[in-house]
Amino acid sequence: MIAPEFIHRFEPAAEGPGDATLLLLHGTGGNENDLLPLGRAISPRASLLSPRGQVLEHGMPRFFRRLAEGVFDHDDLVARSSELAGFVGAAAARYGFDPKRVVAVGFSNGANIAGAVMLLKPEVLAGAILLRPMVPFVPDALPSLAGRRVLVAAGKSDPVVPARQSEILADMLETAGAEVTLHWSPGAHGLDRSDLVAASEWWKGWK
Repeated sequence: MIAPEFIHRFEPAAEGPGDATLLLLHGTGGNENDLLPLGRAISPRASLLSPRGQVLEHGMPRFFRRLAEGVFDHDDLVARSSELAGFVGAAAARYGFDPKRVVAVGFSNGANIAGAVMLLKPEVLAGAILLRPMVPFVPDALPSLAGRRVLVAAGKSDPVVPARQSEILADMLETAGAEVTLHWSPGAHGLDRSDLVAASEWWKGWK
């Protein structure tokens, strides 16, 4: 373990030296193993770094606390985002991957902290695949996200994340300078085949 608060998995690139590192961030109740197959399906050449959220909600791991459904503990979100950013830097030093070529792949709660890291610590992530994200918070001033690419994958029938949340987040990141793709799945909060296809196609354009 690099930091005692993060149990994690690291897998080097399956083919060749690898072209980037995917930071895999699970949803509520998940763990460090959940998104490994998704990460490998998106890119067989990427290294995979997958931490387990260190907050427990009724025994279920999360990356930050919430006060109620859809109501985030802002102070905890800020603190946990900083901790995650530090973990990524420490992992890069230990495992030898390029810290400037880290792309987050987050689902639900994992997507929300990935979005927060982009807004609070923009230097940590070169891009992100945000699967069923909400707006983590609205900053007083937007950072510069010029040169970063983001995929926001939303579900048209999602009962957890209102469609408007995905649109606001996409607009916010685009206003900050990111190149944003908004993908709409016909499904609900769970991922479906169209999400994998969209993520894989998006990845092909990542440099």
